[in-house]
Amino acid sequence: MKLQIALDDISMEAAMELLGKVKEYADIAEVGTPFLMEYGMEAVRRIHAGFPGLSILCDGKIMDAGGYEAELAFRAGADYVTVLAVTDDRTILDVAAAAKKYGKKTVADMICVENLKERSRQLEELGVDVIAVHTGVDQQAAGRTPLQDLKELRSAVTCAQIAVAGGIRLDTLDAYLEYEPEIIIVGGGIVHAEDPAGETKKLAEKIRERKR
Repeated sequence: MKLQIALDDISMEAAMELLGKVKEYADIAEVGTPFLMEYGMEAVRRIHAGFPGLSILCDGKIMDAGGYEAELAFRAGADYVTVLAVTDDRTILDVAAAAKKYGKKTVADMICVENLKERSRQLEELGVDVIAVHTGVDQQAAGRTPLQDLKELRSAVTCAQIAVAGGIRLDTLDAYLEYEPEIIIVGGGIVHAEDPAGETKKLAEKIRERKR
């Protein structure tokens, strides 16, 4: 089970400083969509150069031109790239092919997918490596969490890994650990904590304790 830090509403300088403090506790640094929109692939390049011990997810939320956009991320140093599960199967196939070419991984983001079980089976057939349950910030504002979706997906997925994101914090982590996702994604629960490094350490310790 891995801990992924989502870097979204944060400056480049603050992100690099944070990663320097938490690199021994985190497994994956996510170049979140807002962060990517602000800094482009330079964000991936800088994190790749500065923290070779961390895997990098580029949250491009690819919707079209799958192979081309995925290759941009992989050439910049990303280990994972996201494609939206609601997009065309051809796009997903092209992202998966690019990932295979570079020895990297495809993450299908399930945001706004209505039939999780049916789509997850299709995604596995398309060669996706990770299926990510994702409750977006707008849905969170309406009171939704990814917990029920995680439960449903856990019963459906047969070979892909599962990631979960959507407002997860230290005080809610145990509920998600019950379903043993391979990747736990925490953004604001770390970035906006009073002590981000201390919070990351506590999250990592709880995750590692669960693995024993």
